[in-house]
Amino acid sequence: MKEVKITVIGSINMDLVTKTSVSPNQGETVMGESFFSIPGGKGANQAVAAARLGARVKMVGRVGSDAFGHELLDNLSKEGISIDSVEPVTHTSTGIASITLSEGDNRIIVVPGANFEVTPEVIQQYEDLIATSDMILLQLEIPLESVEEAVKLAKKHNRKVILNPAPIQKLPKALLKDVDYLTPNEHELRLLLSDLDLSEGEVEEIKSKCIVTKGASGISYYDGRENVVPSHKVDVVDTTGAGDSANGALAVAMSSGLSVKAACEFANAVGALSVTKLGAQSGMPTRQEVEDFLFHKRGDK
Repeated sequence: MKEVKITVIGSINMDLVTKTSVSPNQGETVMGESFFSIPGGKGANQAVAAARLGARVKMVGRVGSDAFGHELLDNLSKEGISIDSVEPVTHTSTGIASITLSEGDNRIIVVPGANFEVTPEVIQQYEDLIATSDMILLQLEIPLESVEEAVKLAKKHNRKVILNPAPIQKLPKALLKDVDYLTPNEHELRLLLSDLDLSEGEVEEIKSKCIVTKGASGISYYDGRENVVPSHKVDVVDTTGAGDSANGALAVAMSSGLSVKAACEFANAVGALSVTKLGAQSGMPTRQEVEDFLFHKRGDK
C-alpha cells in the first residue's frame, strides 16, 4: 500500500481505566484489581492506528491546558502525528473517559471537556488541510455541527470521508448522504436506521456505505447483500480500542486503493492484534506486525 495523507478530526481523551473481576451493580461497591491512565479518545485512537500503519496523519482537535493535555500532545507527537492543528484551551479541562474492564468486556463514560471546543469555526480554520488530504476520518465525540462542517468542506474539495458514528446519536439524512463510508458496529447500525424516517431505497443507500464492525464475528460490507469477512481467533486481553484500530486501518487501506473486501481483511487483522494488549492505543499494531501476522495466517492454511 502507498503512503497516504489522513486527517483525523475528533476527540483526544485521557482514559482512566479500572480493572475488576466483577462490575458493580447500582449502589454497590466492589474492590478493583488495578488502575491505569492511558491516552485515548476515539479521534486520537484512530489517528494512532493510522500512523502506526504507515499513514501521514494530521490531528485536528482540542485539549485543556492541564497535565493531561500536555501528556496527550506529547504522546501524539511521539507517534509521529502532526499536532499543529491541536490547540490547548484554558477555560475547560481535557476530555476523559472512565473505563471499567471486567468479565472480558468494557463499560465507558466519556466527559467531553475540551473536545466540545472543536467548533465549526475551528473546522473552517483547517479547510486547506481538509482539501489536501486523501481521507478525512471523523467520529461523534465532538459537536455534531462540527462534523457536518467538516463533511461539507470535504465534499466541496472532493475529498473522501469515513464517519465512525460513535457514540451513536440521531444523524441528519443530508450528512449520511454526503459521507462516503459509515463504520458503525451492529448496535449502532440498528439505532442509526431506526432513528430515521427512511424509505426502503434510502435504507439501502445508507447500508451500501456501511462497513460494520462485528467484534469476534469480523467485519461486514454491503453490495446489495451483506458480505461478512470473518475475524481471526486471538487471546483477548482488552477490547477497548478494537473498533478504533479497525477504523484507522480502513482509512489507510481504502486511501491506498484497496477494494472494500481487501480493506476489511486488513482491518480484521489490525483489530485482532489490537485486543491482545491492554489499552486502546498501546495494543495498536505497526504495518510490519500486521503483515507478519497475515503471512503466518496464510502459511497456516
